[in-house]
Amino acid sequence: MIIKANCKINLGLHVIRKREDGYHELETIMLPVKGLYDVVGVERIEGSDIEFLQQGIVVDCPPERNLMVRAAKLMQERYGIGGVKLSLDKRVPFGAGLGGGSSDATATIVGINEVYDLGLNKPTLSSLAAELGSDTPFFVYNTAQLCTGRGEIMTAAELDLEGRWLVVVKPNEGVSTAEAYSGVKPTVPAVSLTELVARPIDEWQGRIVNDFEPHIFAAHPRIAELKDMLIRSGALYASMSGSGSALFALYDKEPRIELSEDTFLHVEQL
Repeated sequence: MIIKANCKINLGLHVIRKREDGYHELETIMLPVKGLYDVVGVERIEGSDIEFLQQGIVVDCPPERNLMVRAAKLMQERYGIGGVKLSLDKRVPFGAGLGGGSSDATATIVGINEVYDLGLNKPTLSSLAAELGSDTPFFVYNTAQLCTGRGEIMTAAELDLEGRWLVVVKPNEGVSTAEAYSGVKPTVPAVSLTELVARPIDEWQGRIVNDFEPHIFAAHPRIAELKDMLIRSGALYASMSGSGSALFALYDKEPRIELSEDTFLHVEQL
């Protein structure tokens, strides 16, 4: 079974408070980026081994720590399934706040459900995915979702961006989750994201914010420069996605973006 495991962007990201369990209470709207994806293969094999093959972007992570392998082990432990052969053609940049690894893990769970004919419904798949990360459940539904809690509590978001153009850029540097959270200052927002996204899109800039931006921009000036470039290029709205280092921008018409060769660029129409 072959799955296109697309990534996501975060439209606004409020870090509200640190919880007793060590996680942070969040409010964000996640949107799927259907044209930017990893290619995940899931195949049922004899025995009980988990085979893992990877190509594409090189990820500095031993196979046993890869989220796809961990997802397969979770399914073996929970449902007593046999062997699984996994493959990954990595195309989504990592250390970017795009949720590529989470999407791959969720694709693995969904794929195993299919190839082993387990018959699990979406709420169950989402619950399983939540055991592997905070944004993994989003990819079960893969539609615009208001995400709260640590990111795993989802409500369908009313958002119509059809016909807009989306640009995703990433400099040749990453931001770890640990770095992002170590400098963030939790704040209760005065206005909820649901109210903010109801405004016209040309009123979003400066109102819909990502709480990680101030300290990440201070530590990584190149990321801040890229956001300024996107706004100057005519973007209706530009922001960092998740904990960075990728940024995205929304346009009324197809933009012309010129970047250095070491900067990742993706453009698609929504």
